[in-house]
Amino acid sequence: MSKKLRVLSIIAASTLVAGVAVAPTAQAATKQKVCVALDTGGINDKSFNQLSYEGAKIAKKKGWASSIEYLPAGTSYDANLKKFVDKKCTLIFGIGYLLEDAVKKSAAANPGIKYAMVDGASGGANLKGLNFNTNENSFLAGYMAAGYSKTGVVATYGGAPIPPVTIFMDGFAKGVQYYNDVKSKNVKVLGWNPAKPSEGTFVGNFADQVKAKELSVAFEGQKADIIFPVGGALVVGTVENSLSTKKSIALWVDADAHLAAPKYDSVVMISVLKGLSEGVQSVIKDAYDGKFTNTPYVGTLKNKGVGLSPLYGKYKTGIPASLQKEVAELAKDIANGWVPAK
Repeated sequence: MSKKLRVLSIIAASTLVAGVAVAPTAQAATKQKVCVALDTGGINDKSFNQLSYEGAKIAKKKGWASSIEYLPAGTSYDANLKKFVDKKCTLIFGIGYLLEDAVKKSAAANPGIKYAMVDGASGGANLKGLNFNTNENSFLAGYMAAGYSKTGVVATYGGAPIPPVTIFMDGFAKGVQYYNDVKSKNVKVLGWNPAKPSEGTFVGNFADQVKAKELSVAFEGQKADIIFPVGGALVVGTVENSLSTKKSIALWVDADAHLAAPKYDSVVMISVLKGLSEGVQSVIKDAYDGKFTNTPYVGTLKNKGVGLSPLYGKYKTGIPASLQKEVAELAKDIANGWVPAK
């Protein structure tokens, strides 16, 4: 590896809010009622909704919540939050960037209730934001994809052009570019250019797997042999296509694909993990202990709030050991605030 360069960031900063305020409950909430408002995609999306609620379920098993429940996105985020307020929930989670405005409004109107916003900002004493520097691990995935691609073309697409999606795509594209820089290669990225975000490729939602499959077919037509879908359950459209055509493989997002859907191991190289379950558990535990604050939670490679899964199946030996070693070294460098430079 070449010499190391201290950098302020290859990483887009998560939204942080200055100041720390303790929420209005001083005593440990031994009878916490935790309520989770989901985004689109459903409770079984094998991604951000499911992972977040799994965190709540684990917290309940650990005794940090006396009861938990969730509501699917439905037609109105505001209506779901109102239902939770009426049910006297003590800690309400909004899952997904699209709920942010509704959560902020509900939190401001109900200062005696604790709120947590996944992929959103903190606000007021009773609202805690949970964000994840997923461009750190996406950078690693992009570097690995560039090194493993046989065609010299990789691709990514998103569910919707929102920051929690494009941060993955940014990291992926920059990881490919870094590989090109240090190896003097020219691996091409389809679907996203950080310098031209208006030209990015998106499904437009997080549920249309037919459109996800169509995009994957189009990428294959442009010789992409590795595709990174950033859109929760949309990945299923891509991997189903990969199983059928045998022309591409995929990177899974958020969850560990081997645990979520092992039947796709043959066409999923690695998963780009977002520690949603761990983040949710952390907030519930703090509230239980009477330590809830509006200090944002930020998942990073350093605190293991983001990461890469182990390689699956044939990819454990199929990906050169030298490439695996380079990615591992990059991960350590990023966690330490350094990246190898040319």
